[in-house]
Amino acid sequence: MGLFNKAKKKNEEIEEEITAPGWDAITTRFEQLYPGQSDPKHYATLIKYRLGGNDPLDGVSIYDAGDFWHFVTYGFSDLYEKHQEDDPEWSGAGFELTVKLKKLPWIDEDEIKNVVGILQSLARYAFSSQRGFQPYEYIWTKQTDGFDAKAKSKLTGFATAPDEAGLIETPHGKVEFICVVGLSDKELRSIVDKESTTKEILEKIGNSLTDYERDEVV
Repeated sequence: MGLFNKAKKKNEEIEEEITAPGWDAITTRFEQLYPGQSDPKHYATLIKYRLGGNDPLDGVSIYDAGDFWHFVTYGFSDLYEKHQEDDPEWSGAGFELTVKLKKLPWIDEDEIKNVVGILQSLARYAFSSQRGFQPYEYIWTKQTDGFDAKAKSKLTGFATAPDEAGLIETPHGKVEFICVVGLSDKELRSIVDKESTTKEILEKIGNSLTDYERDEVV
C-alpha cells in the first residue's frame, strides 16, 4: 500500500473546488450502513494538513448506530485525487479508522470531541512514522489514566479489528475500514507479555465497542 509520503503544500493557493471521489466513496458506504443519516455529526479540520495544518485528517463523521456512536475518518486514503507515489491497487494508505463508542449517560459533546482528537493523534503518529494500521494490532500508550476526557475509565490504549464497513473500491483504489477498540492497561500488558494475543483479547470482549464501563477480560 502507498503510505504517508504526500508532501504538504504550504502557502499554495488551492481552489475551493473540488471533486472528492474518495471522500464520497466513504460517505456512500456509511450511508448504506445507516440509511437516512445523510447529515451526520461532522468535525472538519480548519487548516488542512496539506496547507500546513497540524491535523492530518480532513474530517471525522459520527453516525448514530443506536447503542453506540460510529466514528469514521477521512484522510488516510486519497480523498481528492490519486497521488502518483501510491500503490495503484490501494487508495493512499489503504485504510480509514473507525471507533464504535458505547453510549453511556455521562458521555457528552466533550467526550465526542475527545475521541475525534484521539483519531487525529493516531493519524499524526501514522503520518510521522510512515506506519499504517492493520487489524489485530495493539497500540500501547503506557499511560495508566483512562484516555476518556474525564480520565475515569480503565481504557488506556487500543487494539485494532476489522470494521463491519468492510473493504470498498474507490476511484483511487481500495480502502479497508479498521476499527480502533479501547483496551485497559492490564489487557494491553497481557498482549505485550505474550500471555494473550490481540485477537484473543478481542474475542473475550465479544464485540468491537469502546465501552468505558465494561469489565476487564484478564
